[in-house]
Amino acid sequence: MVKNTHEIRDPVHVFIKLDSQERNVLDSPPFQRLRCIHQLAMTYLVYPGATHRRFEHSLGVMELAGRVYDIITDPENLTDEIRNLFSQVQDKDAQRYWRRVLRLAALCHDIGHLPFSHAAEDLLPGGMDHEQMTRNIILSPEMNAIWSGMRPKPEPEDIVKLALGAKKSPDLEFSDWESLLAEIIVGNAFGVDRMDYLLRDSLHTGVAYGRFDHFRLIDTLRILPPPAHGDEGERSSEPYIGVEAGGLQSAEALLLARYFMFSQVYFHPIRRIYDIHLRDFLVEWLEGGCYPTDTDLFSKFTDAEITSAMRKAASEPGHPGHDHAKRIINRGHFHVLYEGLLNDIIASGGIMRGKQIAEAAADKFGSENVRYDAYTPKHSRIEFPVRERDGSVVSSLAKSQALSKIPDAAFDYIFVEKAILSEAADWYQSNKDELAAVSGKEE
Repeated sequence: MVKNTHEIRDPVHVFIKLDSQERNVLDSPPFQRLRCIHQLAMTYLVYPGATHRRFEHSLGVMELAGRVYDIITDPENLTDEIRNLFSQVQDKDAQRYWRRVLRLAALCHDIGHLPFSHAAEDLLPGGMDHEQMTRNIILSPEMNAIWSGMRPKPEPEDIVKLALGAKKSPDLEFSDWESLLAEIIVGNAFGVDRMDYLLRDSLHTGVAYGRFDHFRLIDTLRILPPPAHGDEGERSSEPYIGVEAGGLQSAEALLLARYFMFSQVYFHPIRRIYDIHLRDFLVEWLEGGCYPTDTDLFSKFTDAEITSAMRKAASEPGHPGHDHAKRIINRGHFHVLYEGLLNDIIASGGIMRGKQIAEAAADKFGSENVRYDAYTPKHSRIEFPVRERDGSVVSSLAKSQALSKIPDAAFDYIFVEKAILSEAADWYQSNKDELAAVSGKEE
């Protein structure tokens, strides 16, 4: 008998199950390419265990998306109001179709990632990003041949919608149902993309802060109307994914884990400077300083090709990108001269003092010896509906003091060549007050 259900062992989810049609996607060259794309770029140069790939992350996102879908469409978890809003939850064929599309979208949501993931994403021309490449690959003839062989046949555009969401697909029209399902993958509060990368990155980096009780959280997710606002209790009819009151602490833990992982791992200064050195290398090494957008040409670029090119460039003076490759291969990275305090960044409304200081440092020591990197806090509070035990729906921010107090992660770094670090540090200390005054005026 031909086996239709396949199991893959996974360090986060133990077993990930998929059927033969989903396995056809897994076996496709575009998806297999993700075995050669590091999840966290060159973070393994700081956290040696961070060698995991987009391949296993994508499998994990599919697994979690299926779990969430099954929970929120379970008849016992649906109110009459939600049943009336969404006919799909009462139609078995529709349920089967959209579960298939959701899992395929989750599986393919990162299929367009560049080598080393986000490290040099701005080297796609014309303002493109990995989401646009993902869309192009999902709609490519190679993948269309796979979609056409499935029963029921998923519409490629439906896969694109759920994989990217409305924000990254502004030219597509989304129904409330499609928006809700896209939220399962890319949602700001309970997106399973975030759930999996926090759990997986925490495991592989050895940083325990990324862990949270995702079992309890998923079990308490529900399709809920938004909470009432105003004296008359008016509210829109557009539903959201929210949580039962009993899962609120797990939701808090998820969002705290996100803050801690950004602070400890994703915004680690040495991780950031390696991203900058990699980008500097690619600008000189890539033809025209950009990646190709043709899907066939794009598929030939993985971390393996880039790493091989860097090793060659590092050993050959005069090779394009030699200096930058040498810094990466020989761990000769720039060092931190200045790090803005998070409280100051938040208090200033996201104004980065480091930018003006970096310009002054470049004038003093040469632009080739100075790099600047910053991320501005978004000052956005994540809000979602919470269903109380009496059935009423309230805002998460009204229910939870913790959620309203989680700070925004941000950074403001200046890096300099190691050989001039001591001199640059003395210069900064001697001119600190003057530099602060200049940056304050320019704000």
